[in-house]
Amino acid sequence: MTITEHIAAVRREMAEAARESGRSERDIFLVGASKMNDAAACQEAIAAGVDALGENRVQEMTAKLAQNAYDGAPLHFIGHLQRNKVRQVVGKAALIQSIGSEALLREVEKEAARQQLVQDILLEVNIGGEEAKSGFAPEETEAAAVLARELPHVRVRGLMTIPPVETVPHGNLVYFEKMHRLYVDINGKIYDNELEYISMGMSGDFADAIRAGSNMVRVGTAIFGARDYTK
Repeated sequence: MTITEHIAAVRREMAEAARESGRSERDIFLVGASKMNDAAACQEAIAAGVDALGENRVQEMTAKLAQNAYDGAPLHFIGHLQRNKVRQVVGKAALIQSIGSEALLREVEKEAARQQLVQDILLEVNIGGEEAKSGFAPEETEAAAVLARELPHVRVRGLMTIPPVETVPHGNLVYFEKMHRLYVDINGKIYDNELEYISMGMSGDFADAIRAGSNMVRVGTAIFGARDYTK
């Protein structure tokens, strides 16, 4: 199957899950996770109708920007962002989805102020409480949202999470449902229901994420095929 055919299949599955949650497929934002895929693949995905492309690695993002890989669609940064790489991402990515610590949040604010712009972000939540994973603990997220709202050069558009690796089918539903409750709570209490995005769900579980309330999914291998990590 081609990238175009894969996207059509993903869209059909998204539409079915959206209907089951009382919404339309048009309510769900599809981010093509284009890590380890070249500029031509990115352009094919854009032509086939992804809503945005998402990159995990700053070096790869920078190289592909120079190749005009993302022309025609917004660029999201969806991977772990080190503080010393913030300058390379702020102002380049339309949305940074992976702001998971106060130190990183303040670094993005500092760089956005230097560039005299407002950077759109999502607050990343470590919904599974995994020690090796970045993100705010669920109980810390409200305080992070309050802090972020006070910073003039960042604009929180929503929340993002990467749940634990699934060990049984539908095993992440419990995390998605917990995340959705947290999103609704913070959106109502802190942001007067002005947040737009709850980003959760990837290739193996995006349908369950949508059923649980996600309105932004990050899909890589189901669009671009399996990545070759031996290169």
